[in-house]
Amino acid sequence: MKQLTALENLLFRVGAIMIISGLAVHLLSEVASLFLFGIGVLLFTLMQLRAEYLGTDFVLKRLRRQQLISCVLLYCSVICMVMQTFRLGMFQRNEWLVCLVISAIIQLYTAWRIPAELSKHKS
Repeated sequence: MKQLTALENLLFRVGAIMIISGLAVHLLSEVASLFLFGIGVLLFTLMQLRAEYLGTDFVLKRLRRQQLISCVLLYCSVICMVMQTFRLGMFQRNEWLVCLVISAIIQLYTAWRIPAELSKHKS
């Protein structure tokens, strides 16, 4: 896996904190939550895309693809949150939570599996 620079790693962590903050603020203000969550998702996913895998291992390529699917689901949750906040389209309830939960499960799985696979190949 390509390592992130110090600035990219900082942006990655700030994005993750903004995602969590946006979720926490959702009970108080939907609009503020949307902006915090949306900018956090943008930072988090862009930095995750920068950490690409350049090797040929099938398992790591599959795990990387799962991370990319999770990034797409995060963007889908932002779109559903916009629809709920501004009462647009067909997703006006809490459908964004479904996308978010699925994305979080995939992120947790890949965050656990990728380092394990990389350590197998280093030894």
